[in-house]
Formats: sequence, structure tokens, C-alpha cells
Amino acid sequence: MSYCLNPTCGNPQNQIEMRFCQSCGSKLLLSDRYRTLRPLGRGGFGRTFLAVDEYIPSQPYCVIKQLFPYMRSDRPSQKAIELFQREATRLDELGQHPQIPQLLAHFAEGDYHYLVQTYIDGLTLEQELARIGVFNETQIRELLSDLLPVLQFIHDQRVIHRDIKPANIIRQRKDGRLMLVDFGASKFTTNSNLTRTGTVIGSAGFSAPEQTAGKATFASDLYSLGVTCIYLLTNVQPYDLYSFVDGKWIWRDYLQYPVSEPLGNILDKMLESAINRRYASAAHILQDLNPDLSKSPPIPFIPLHSNQPVWRCVQTLIGHSNSVAAIACHPNGRSFASTGFDKAIKLWHTGTGALISNFSGHTEPILALAFSPDGESLVSGSVDDTIKVWDLRTETLSKTLPAQIDAILSLSIAISPDGLAIACGSDDHTIKIWQLSTGRLFRKLVQSRAVTTIAISPNGQTLVSGSSDNSIYFWNFGTGELLHIVEAHRRDVNAVAISADNTLMVSASSDGTIKLWDLQTTKLLRSLTGHLDWVRAVALSQDGQLIASGGGDHTVRLWQVATGKLLCTLMGHLKDVNAIAFTPDSKTVISGSSDRTIKLWRKC
Repeated sequence: MSYCLNPTCGNPQNQIEMRFCQSCGSKLLLSDRYRTLRPLGRGGFGRTFLAVDEYIPSQPYCVIKQLFPYMRSDRPSQKAIELFQREATRLDELGQHPQIPQLLAHFAEGDYHYLVQTYIDGLTLEQELARIGVFNETQIRELLSDLLPVLQFIHDQRVIHRDIKPANIIRQRKDGRLMLVDFGASKFTTNSNLTRTGTVIGSAGFSAPEQTAGKATFASDLYSLGVTCIYLLTNVQPYDLYSFVDGKWIWRDYLQYPVSEPLGNILDKMLESAINRRYASAAHILQDLNPDLSKSPPIPFIPLHSNQPVWRCVQTLIGHSNSVAAIACHPNGRSFASTGFDKAIKLWHTGTGALISNFSGHTEPILALAFSPDGESLVSGSVDDTIKVWDLRTETLSKTLPAQIDAILSLSIAISPDGLAIACGSDDHTIKIWQLSTGRLFRKLVQSRAVTTIAISPNGQTLVSGSSDNSIYFWNFGTGELLHIVEAHRRDVNAVAISADNTLMVSASSDGTIKLWDLQTTKLLRSLTGHLDWVRAVALSQDGQLIASGGGDHTVRLWQVATGKLLCTLMGHLKDVNAIAFTPDSKTVISGSSDRTIKLWRKC
């Protein structure tokens, strides 16, 4: 059926092919493209509808939100219009995150304002509670692990949601991922307005005490998430879970299933009335939620008034159907390539995030990518034991290097600075070097254990390889002579990178550390600690000032080369970060993750 959006229509149901309402004569195609199918809900400031976009051949579902305040006034107040426009602005800024709906359109038509966003097929946690009953500890831990990175992301963008509750959290039917919706009450903060009294807004029972007084902070969202958790654990309204006589929460008295002391303590700290006793950031909660991941210091929380540069996620790219394993930047920086376990290679525009090209041909996961120095070729290595060379001018496969037993299985490929040779490490303990133009294998270097990563110095003199025996090998690239072996880490060496000026080398390991080395003397300069799990990927900026790292704690971290100081922790990925790259201008960090997304981070 086609549903009429005229609020005064006496019979809004119409046949699907109609263009005008048979009851009131109103247009049924909003903005001449969106056809409303049925109502989804109604709140204080508007109505929502399920619709389809008839401009797109597949006619995907979308959600239309109509500003229609539930009040006697015929027209919405100016405040209602401001809140509606604010929601559109927030969605436009935050919608690149895979767990936040994307804004598709925002406009006024006739007497009403409209917002169109992506449709999320699933149940709210309020509906889920009604259907399956109270949650247990495992479900609450999964909820926190899924949503806390989303909260950290929006807080990093200086946005406070201000209306976190079960009805605003939807579990996607297709993958079970939790989505945070309804940013109509959200607030963008600045250094000056963070402490200023503002509008009292939010949902009764779920709002923090300071929020009900018009002084919401980032910690207010953490409080609301804590209330959401105890409500889902008990199916009892929040007001009944608090003893006003004793001045404390009594949610444990209503539990149907017991929770462990560690989880109980986390929830209690989220529910603290005093802000200075509550968690300061979502990152701190995540650390307490997973205490066994590391003995490292807590993730640093950088306040908004800090003088340090702020790096933010400016694009989240969704296109891979499985884990992203490798990323490589084109020499001109205008594009980059990604690949992974879905066996697809994708070429993206760095500035807009638009998908430029797809390359296919490997039969197994692809673990390594590299551009030729002239930018005309892209080389990929796969666990199907082949290396493929792609011609970027024609977007075709140029050649496949001869397959050999256990030939590839590498996490890294390197191309010599002169563009004449391809080097690839293998789990058969060898580094094989091919002539790029002919595909002829002309050198094999042997080390004691599997080769996990390789890099060639920009001057073409040194090849560095990491090993599963925890060591780093330094080779003369021109002659193949082994120069040094350094027992570098306590576990596997997963990644190495060399500075543009040929003086420094950085390594990353499953032991959770990053180490900086003098490339010429192989002397250890400093060790960097802070990741809560293994470090999979590492990169050096072209200007020699920054190190970027990513790993099993789902974070991207930026370090200062000169001091080894941790500058910032970037949160937003939901799973392991497997790949890291800087653009040649050192202004953008690109990360790829097992959550199937690619994120672009820039300094603001």
C-alpha cells in the first residue's frame, strides 16, 4: 500500500501504484521519489514511516521522519524545528559510522519538514526485551562491547546523544549489530558551552541527574547506557530500581539471573550520581570490561580542552564482505587500495571515499598489496600461492607470477624504489625476489622461521624482514647478504616500516609493543607501549613525525616519533585493526579492520 502523509487525511491507505491520495488528493511521492508504505511510530516531535526510494532501481527501503509535534498548535514551534534540523545535522556528520543511520535527505515540502535516513531492519532492545525476556550477563557484556565504541566515536566528534535508552538501540536482523538511532536530542559541544546550562531534554528515568538540570556531559550518555543495562537485566522501570529513601540503586534485588561482581562494579560506576565518581569515557569502561587483555596503562582520555591536535574519523567506507587485511596508498595520494578475506581488491578515491574500481582473480584471501613507484601497477599477494600484477591504466590483470609450493602466504609485499623488483615473504622461511617486468624469480633469501613482514628502504639499499621467531633480519637488498639479526620482541614480529629518510625502522609485535630502531646501526631507540592486545599493523608518516599503529584492541594509535609519546587513541572500529597506511602528505591515516570497514582519519 501507499500511505498518505497528510496528517488530516481520513483514509491514508492507497493502492501502491497511485500518485495522488484517493481520499484527500495529496501527492503520494514525497519529493517526487519517496513512496511511503506504512507508519512505524510516533513521538513528541514527529511521525516515522517506512518508505521506498523509487529513484533507485532496487527501490531500497528508507525511513521518513515527518516533523509533526503532538500538540494542539497547527504549526510546529521554532524550538521543534531547531531540534529537527539538529537531528539532520548530527546524522549528516555521524552517519558514516556503520552503527549510526545515514542521512539521505532533509527538506521541507508543503507545511512540513522531512528527514530521510537509511532503514534499519531489526528490533529495538525494548521490543527484544518484550519478546525474549530479561538479558543475562553475556548479553549485557556483548551490548557494552558493541555500543561503547560507538559512544566513543560520537563523543570524539564532540556530540552528546542525550537520549540513550532501549527504544533507541536497534539490533540489525542481518548481522546482529547494534545501531544507535534518534539523534534529535543530541548536542554539539564546544569548550565554552560544555559547562553552560542548556535545554532539559532526554527520557525520564534514563537521564543522568546533571542532564535533567540542563548540564549534560559526555558522562551523561554513559549513565544512560548504564540505566539501559540494568533495565534490560530486570525488566523493571528505572525509577523502581532506585531507593530514594537510601539514596542508592537497588537493581540487584530485581535480578532474575545473577551477574558477576566485576560487571556489577562496572554498572555501579556507570550509574554514579556524581560525575567525578562516574566513568569519564567509554574507553575506560571498555578497559574494565576486558581486564585480561593487557597489563598496560589505561587508554588515555584526551579532554576537549586539550591543546593536542584532534584526529577524527572523516569517512567510514563499507564495501568488503569480510575482514580487511591490507591497505596501500597510491604514490600520488589521490587513491588507495584495500583487500582482504573476501578475495576482492578495491580502489578508492581518498578525498571523497568513492569506489573507483574492483579487481578480482585471486581464489583465496589476499593478505598483501603494494603500488609500483610510478603508480601504474598494483601488486597483490594471496594465500592461493600467487602474486598478481594489475595494470591500473587498463584496469586489467597484467601478469601472474609463477606459483610455487608455499610461495606466498605472506602478510607483506614490497616493491623496490626503482620499480624493477618485487619482494615477498613466505611461511616457508624464504623471501623471494622477482623481476617485475618478466616475472622471473632471481633471488631467494632464507631465514630460520616464517617471514611475517618485509620492507625495503627508500634508497633501495636495505631489506628488513620480521619473523615468527620474534626476530628482525636486516639484508643488503642489492647483494642478498644478511647483515644483522636482532632478537626484537617477545612474540611474532607482525609489521615493519622504514622512514622516508632511511634512518629509522619501526616494528610491531604480538607482544603488544612497538619498537623504534636506528636502521644503520640496528640499535633500539625506544619501546612504545599502550595497546591492550597484539599490534598487527604499523606505519611511518612521510614527514617522519608520526607512527600509526593498529591491533587487537580495535584501536588506532598515533605516536610522536621524536619522543615516543602517545598522541591520541582513535576508536570506532569494532574488531581488530589489521592494516594501517599514511597518505603521502602525512595528513590522513587509513585503517582497515576485521569489522569489514575502512576508516579515514584526519587531523582537525
